Amino acid sequence: MNYLALFREHKIIRDLSLVQFIAYFGAWFSNVAIYTMLVNFGSSELAIATVTAMHFLPAVLIAPFSGAIIDRFKIKPLMLSLLAIEFIMTLLFLTIENQSQIWLLMIFIFIRMSAASIFFSTEMSLLAKLLKGEALQKANEIHSIIWSFCYAAGMAVSALIVNYIGIKAAFIVDSLFFVAAFFVFVRIDFVVKASVVQDKIFTLIKDGFIYIKENKIIMHLILLHASVGLTSFDTLITLLAKSEYKYVISVPLAIGISNATRAVALMIGPIFISKYVNKDNLHYLLIFQGITIIIWGLTQFNFYISLISMFFVGLFTTVLWSLTYALLQDKCEEKYLGRVISYNDMFFMISCIITTLFIGLMASLTSLAIITVLLGFAFIIFAYYYTRILKWI
Repeated sequence: MNYLALFREHKIIRDLSLVQFIAYFGAWFSNVAIYTMLVNFGSSELAIATVTAMHFLPAVLIAPFSGAIIDRFKIKPLMLSLLAIEFIMTLLFLTIENQSQIWLLMIFIFIRMSAASIFFSTEMSLLAKLLKGEALQKANEIHSIIWSFCYAAGMAVSALIVNYIGIKAAFIVDSLFFVAAFFVFVRIDFVVKASVVQDKIFTLIKDGFIYIKENKIIMHLILLHASVGLTSFDTLITLLAKSEYKYVISVPLAIGISNATRAVALMIGPIFISKYVNKDNLHYLLIFQGITIIIWGLTQFNFYISLISMFFVGLFTTVLWSLTYALLQDKCEEKYLGRVISYNDMFFMISCIITTLFIGLMASLTSLAIITVLLGFAFIIFAYYYTRILKWI
């Protein structure tokens, strides 16, 4: 099955993909504006890392509750409510005027990303209920391609708006994407098996943890998927723009072009690589990911050469993300999907937070190149880890 065949056979995937496209474009559109605003405020490396971590922290704190909510309540009203919350929080970014209000910015980011996290987990749970096997993996890849394209286009267009029009203009445009996603999603009709889960929220949370504890391979796959969180490079790219590339190009353009270059690779990687990768050779993909990150670290001294290296970093990441996610979805019983996916997202975000804070703290102790090389070696360790659990998958 290819992507066109999946679209032809499943109209719901076409409809959901359109919502993904609009919502994810909006989700990344604000980032250049936020990071540029922090640089303009003269924020420290740790402050930038903390704000970046706030994008990931909600998924960690609310995962047990969001999983139970997903398994307990109707999907469509839940997802519409979450889009409305993202719209409101994005508008509130307009109220941030100076460095003393960064704490308020972090609250708005926390609430918006809480809604985005539940929306994402709900959507991945919905896909697993609608599709199975190869179709599910292809749907995950389409999801990743859309995410990557929106990441690239969102960052690039936002960088131009921030650079030539202003930060607040970017926030206003961003809020309109969530309005559009809301009205598109309202018109979508889909039917999934009604939830048979009627237990109380805390009972559901407890049962979810017990299920994972009794199914060790689920925990192994959650940890494996969390390795992709090591590619959380937002802080690293912002620090490079702030300390190195500002002498070559403006800060917002350096952030936007760097992220856009990587995201283009994230988008096209599955088209050329996914057909060659399966669960039996996934460890080679992990090794290649580590090697490309190491090469990027060694070429960061030059902005333009580093863009080429970053492109190759992105080629492997989307395939790695989608395949590890599909392995987890296939191994999980349907009644536990919402909870397991939420716990998986929790561990993934923990990995993102640890990576982000590691970069922020280490930046004052050593070079960004050394930090990047260490992240690359971590993938080689995960490759060895995968060879140890492969026999149970």
